[in-house]
Amino acid sequence: MEQPVELDARLEDVSDRTLMVLDDDAPFRTRLARALAHRGFDVMPAGSVSEARQIVNSTPPAFAVVDLRLEDGSGLEVVEALHTKREDSHAVILTGYGAIATAVAAVKAGAIDYLPKPAEVEDVVNALLSGKEDKPEPPENPMSADRVRWEHIQRVYELCNHNVSETARRLNMHRRTLQRILAKRAPR
Repeated sequence: MEQPVELDARLEDVSDRTLMVLDDDAPFRTRLARALAHRGFDVMPAGSVSEARQIVNSTPPAFAVVDLRLEDGSGLEVVEALHTKREDSHAVILTGYGAIATAVAAVKAGAIDYLPKPAEVEDVVNALLSGKEDKPEPPENPMSADRVRWEHIQRVYELCNHNVSETARRLNMHRRTLQRILAKRAPR
């Protein structure tokens, strides 16, 4: 049974409700697309940078939710292409690897916000519908400081091609300490 659309009151004045959801994680993309469609957006899902570029070139959406790291490239490329085709677009970057440098790059590329995964649908909607000058409300359940630290360590570890010694050197951390951190599960 199809759920009725719960139109967000802020969307009532919006004439173009097209929204692209770009994520290479198919189950996550499907859930997010469905949730945003139920809030009144006209969703166009994409699973790759090339698929997203086709959407941007044929019918540039008014809104976009873009994963930063994809198998065939970076979501920043898509945000730049969208911003070039349609300056009034509102793009939000989602990523599991939060870093200040990539947040700055996302904003420079034309994104209006940068949210860590997993993001709540309401946080995504708030970010999409906020004006470029407006600051969206802070998330209800932000990542803990331990989780942010863990994500940063994982990102540097990945950038160092899973070389523990090089990662420890770059993080100015003892190698054994790093190995203990990497052996543990991600904090909540």
